[in-house]
Amino acid sequence: MSVTMPFHQGRQTALETAPRTSSESLTATRRVYGRIHSVETCGAVDGPGLRYVLFLSGCPLRCLYCHNCDTWDPASGRLQSVDEVMADIRRYRPYFRASGGGLTVSGGEPAMQADFVAALFQACREEGIRTCLDTSGYCEREAAERFLPYTDLVLLDIKQIDPFHHRRLTGVGNAKILAFAQLLAEREIPVWIRHVLVPGYTDSEEDLDGLCRFAASMGNVQRLTFLPFHRLGSEKRREMGIEDPLAGVEPPEREGMERAWDAARRYGVNTDGSY
Repeated sequence: MSVTMPFHQGRQTALETAPRTSSESLTATRRVYGRIHSVETCGAVDGPGLRYVLFLSGCPLRCLYCHNCDTWDPASGRLQSVDEVMADIRRYRPYFRASGGGLTVSGGEPAMQADFVAALFQACREEGIRTCLDTSGYCEREAAERFLPYTDLVLLDIKQIDPFHHRRLTGVGNAKILAFAQLLAEREIPVWIRHVLVPGYTDSEEDLDGLCRFAASMGNVQRLTFLPFHRLGSEKRREMGIEDPLAGVEPPEREGMERAWDAARRYGVNTDGSY
């Protein structure tokens, strides 16, 4: 069961942020504002248990298969304070307690609003609400250092392990992403890796082998999930007048998914795949 509540787009662009000092009060922290795209309550796929999924605006990647193109613009959505968001999140605490769920912050790319994510996760930590970050990992280490102390789980979307193919697929290189993954390993933060299988773009034997080898080397990856490419974003692209470069690409066959799962098993990486 889930309810999606898109917000109306606002025109404000500046974020109000609290000073980050050692004496920063809880009140000041909760005046930090984020730009919110939409909310999904009782989500069941973005982390353990039932999740309150908060989608933030803005993304530096332009993935060819993206089905959330409406989150790309960092000036879209609506400004809300940590206090305002927490007031809504608290309504779902009984569901979190019953299911082992909590808050997931997604996007867009939530790391673009590192101060807001840090303040929100800190508020959740103080109230016993488990936190999860759904990210591409495309961020600077200094930004990650702000929110990782309050992050219980990371859903890390590794788009492509090969740097050349990654740029072709997303428009940016993957050096920052792999460095972020190494930081998570250093901090021993639990990670679920997600990887979309796009025929002809991310499903070669070489790419799958490299991805699974990297996941096995981290030591903190609890699972690796292969998600089959789908065409749900095509209609949104048409509505927004955005070219669909994968218009002729079909979802992977069962055989393609099996090859991915086999690669994970060869490296002893837990995979929860079914198709």
